[in-house]
Amino acid sequence: MSVRLSLLSIVLSITAGAVRAADTAPPTTQPLGQSSPLGIKHSFLALGGETYLLNDDDKVTWKYPFNTRDGFILPNGNRLLAVSKNKQFPGGEAVELTPDDKIVWEYTGTQSEVNTVQKVGDGRYMLTEAGNNPRVLEIDREGKVVAEVKITAQTANHHLQTRMSRKLKNGNYLVPQLLDKVVREYAPDGKIVWEAKTPAEPKEAWPFTAIRLDNGNTLTTCTHGLLVVEFDPNSKIVWQLSNSDLPEPLLVDPCGAQRLPNGNTVITSYGNNKPGGVKMLEVTPDKKVVWTYRDDKKHGIHEFQILDTNGTPVEGMPMK
Repeated sequence: MSVRLSLLSIVLSITAGAVRAADTAPPTTQPLGQSSPLGIKHSFLALGGETYLLNDDDKVTWKYPFNTRDGFILPNGNRLLAVSKNKQFPGGEAVELTPDDKIVWEYTGTQSEVNTVQKVGDGRYMLTEAGNNPRVLEIDREGKVVAEVKITAQTANHHLQTRMSRKLKNGNYLVPQLLDKVVREYAPDGKIVWEAKTPAEPKEAWPFTAIRLDNGNTLTTCTHGLLVVEFDPNSKIVWQLSNSDLPEPLLVDPCGAQRLPNGNTVITSYGNNKPGGVKMLEVTPDKKVVWTYRDDKKHGIHEFQILDTNGTPVEGMPMK
């Protein structure tokens, strides 16, 4: 009897050890970096917990020491960034830097957060401020406010007021409003001239990125709803991507997005904060995954800009 119990103890011990080993095994055996069955390679600007430029050989060529929310690489090579609030900038900041990190323009936020920044011509910069007075601002090179548009939004939660807002070609402003669950287009006088409500279900389908496409549709990521939707000018959803469309659940808090010239869409999974997890993916209009990016970081990518594909630059204003 004692021999049988001893053997049983050994077996149980070995099994428990195997379970513990499985629990601590790496979450994936997939190689890090970019992967594509079509041989797609991108260089891109990554924004979020770390801010850096990655070339198409998966090498970091530039880093910025602060967390960021939004940003662009400008045609002249400068970096335009919306910086998250920190001890130095409790209301956040917007800054333009040269490639060697010389500051050539900056704006210090006056409320809770600076969530968006975009260069809009005529020496002006557009940004959004979250707080008790949510607003779109245009700032000139000297730091003077030259335009202000009030945003009609909830004020109970400043952090979930607005995100990737953009000035449109018609001079209006496209603003995704998270907790309000609506994307709105504001005229310069503050009048709401268009809006589209995100789906009622899932309940936290909060709009994060809103992109006005060349065909007049509006591409929108829906964060905790694990959705990406495209609205037509009548606010009807005409295209939708969810995890049920994918070979595995790759959408984990989709925040940033960019529509490429070939019609494909690149999306971040900001909530995938596991080393080795898919942090970005690219899908075709018929929802086939043609590119992914994995890294060993313990956080996701908040927003980004694809700069080139297989050595060919993305021309014009990126749709992001």
